[in-house]
Amino acid sequence: MEREELRYSLEREDRTIPKIGTIIHEFINPLIYLRLEYHPNEIMAIHYGFEQVLAINQYSKITSAFVRSIYKLTSKDSTTINIEEAVRTDWCIKTCSEMYEYIEEGNKHHTFKQIKYKPTTVRRKQMQAVA
Repeated sequence: MEREELRYSLEREDRTIPKIGTIIHEFINPLIYLRLEYHPNEIMAIHYGFEQVLAINQYSKITSAFVRSIYKLTSKDSTTINIEEAVRTDWCIKTCSEMYEYIEEGNKHHTFKQIKYKPTTVRRKQMQAVA
């Protein structure tokens, strides 16, 4: 991703012994959201979300790939656990950018990280030609 602000992320990780309701890991980005939490009966649950963008928007490739990855990695062919209990849809984040801004302002539990960006060869050559 070329736009710097879209490479910002907030991460939360709890390394203690999980108890019911514990957020084990959470990743928040202006485009995507992923959360692993501990539920009763020792079930690890996944919540996810993505920013709603138009199909003609360049970011739809990112959000679409994210959703496809979630489906692929949680398919019964990919895991031996009862994934139907693990993937939760009781709520879904559709405005990741707003959530990111809200958490960033009152941040108590998250660590700021920036996803590295390496321009493609074509883009690097274009940037060098301009310089």
